[in-house]
Order: sequence, then C-alpha cells, then structure tokens
Amino acid sequence: MLKKLFLAVVFLILGGAFFLGYNLFFVVSQKQAGQEVFIAKVSLPRTALASRLEDGDFLKTPELFNWLLAVVGKEEIGAGGYRVSKSMSIWELATVFQAEPDLVWVTIPEGWRKEQIGERLAKVLDWSDEELADWIQKYTAMDYDRLEGVYFPDTYLIPKDEDGLAIAKRFQDRFEGKIAPYYDDFLAQNIKWTTGLTLASVIQREAAGTHDMKLIAGILWNRLLDGMRLQVDATVQYVRDDISHYGVARDHYQPLESYTSQGGWWAPIKPEDKNIASPYNTYRNDGLPPHPICNPGLAAIEAVLNPEETNCFYYLHAPDRKIYCAVTYQEHLKNIETYLK
Repeated sequence: MLKKLFLAVVFLILGGAFFLGYNLFFVVSQKQAGQEVFIAKVSLPRTALASRLEDGDFLKTPELFNWLLAVVGKEEIGAGGYRVSKSMSIWELATVFQAEPDLVWVTIPEGWRKEQIGERLAKVLDWSDEELADWIQKYTAMDYDRLEGVYFPDTYLIPKDEDGLAIAKRFQDRFEGKIAPYYDDFLAQNIKWTTGLTLASVIQREAAGTHDMKLIAGILWNRLLDGMRLQVDATVQYVRDDISHYGVARDHYQPLESYTSQGGWWAPIKPEDKNIASPYNTYRNDGLPPHPICNPGLAAIEAVLNPEETNCFYYLHAPDRKIYCAVTYQEHLKNIETYLK
C-alpha cells in the first residue's frame, strides 16, 4: 500500500514537473509570430504586466508567468519598450522582462539647443564622448537649414541600440510632421519657414512661458520691421556658450561636465558679453541670427504667425516673471527702475 502511495506521489510530482516545464519552455501563443514592442508608459507591477500580456495574447497562463517573476524577485518592470513575440515561451518572456527595457523614454524640453539634447541622449543611452561629438558635429550638421531648431522637443521612445544619425532623423521627422500644417500660413504671410523658425527660437528663449510669447513676437516684429536691432540676450547667451564649449575656432566640443562657466547653459549674460563678435549677436548685427538658437515648441511658432498687436518696442521680465513692455526707451528705463531695482 505504501509502495503504491509512494509511486503515486512520484508520478504526481513528475507529472507536475513535466506540466510546469512544458508550459515554461514549449507553450506559445503563436508559433510563427514576429517581433513586437511591448510599451510601458510607467513602471508596471508584475501582476499588471501579466494581465496586459494575457490581454495582448502573449500568455495563456498568466499565473505561471507571475509566479516565475515572483521567484526571481521581480516585483515590477521599468517604463520603456520591450522586444517580445507571441512565439516566445513563458520562460523567454520572463527573461525579457527581468532585464532592462530595450527602448527608453527620452523627453526633450522646449528651448534646448542640440548640444543639450546630445548630452541627455549620451546620459540615457550611455554614449561615449565620440558618439556625443558625432551627434553635435556630424549627424546634426549635414544640412544647412537643419543645423538647429528641427530637433523637435517632445517625448520619444528610443531603442538603446539606435545610433545618433537615426535619432537625429527621428527628431527631424517629428518636426516635419508637427510643422507641416503651418507651411501654408508661412507662405500666406510671405515668411520663409526657416526665418519663422529662427524667430520662434528667439521667442522661445525670451518668453517666461506660453502666456507672453505672442506679445514678445509682436515686439520683435516691430523691431525688425522698423529696422531696429533685436538686441536680445538669448542670442548672446547662445554665442557665449558656443565659445565656452567649443573655443573660438569651434573645433573641439567640451562636454557639460568640463564646463566651468557659472550657471551652465543659458546663464545670464554680463555687459561685456554683448561685445562678442558673432553673426548670432543681435546687439552687434541687424536682423535675425543666421540660424535658430534652440529648438522651439509649437506655441513659439504660432506666436510668430499670430503676434499680439502692440506699439511696444521694449520689454522686461520682473523677478516674478511678469512681463512689462514699453513704447519708448525712456519708458523702458522707468520700468527697469520700477521692477528690477
């Protein structure tokens, strides 16, 4: 009797082990399925992950998958993209989700220049100094009209193994898709899109937020149409940071870690900075800079096309970031005395 009981237990254990092993290594949803990207916008607990995989027809036994992750101590997965397939077994799926994501989320804020974008990419994608230099001096410097301004600020899901050239193309494609609806408006107002983008980049850096972009656009258009120099600090910041990071010859880029200027990128300018000789310095040159000084968002582009009507030629931001404009320079001086001193 005991022998029969023992044999029954052995067969039960072996059967369970066979069932478990078969499900782990051989059961798949679709044998001929191709690769897909499973996207997690935020971190997911393993139970929620198992449920989503079941809903997506990746799993037939989510309980087993959930148990397997629990055994290895994986309580949740990080946000990002994971390359998976319905032809994967539970064990293969668990192996994928135990690792770091294959694609990572990267957010590019409005108003960053391409060097800042490159530094963020280098940090997230673990680029070498050479890969960062290629991004700045090669992949984003191939087209005269796309040196700056077309690396659209947005949130991207980027493969970790994607190279800098492909990422630059990804950002440009997003820009093309976003700006396409505005081409007719630029044409109707007889504004080159490159001119509009350059002015939008200045507005982006000068505004305290979207609420004052149209007013600043109106003021800057007034200066341009009146033949007055723009005299915008943001263009001087751009020039000064160029010199700080590249040197005068622009022949060697120094990463942010070696940058010793106070405040890093876009720090307030000093009076002597206005004398820097550069076509981008709007205190020394008429008209707009040769190219955008940053990558603007859509609100700044819309401000170029729909500026606020104003008689003002001058403006300043108080410490609380509220904007005050003036028609004459004397009025502007009074605003400086009232709000900045």
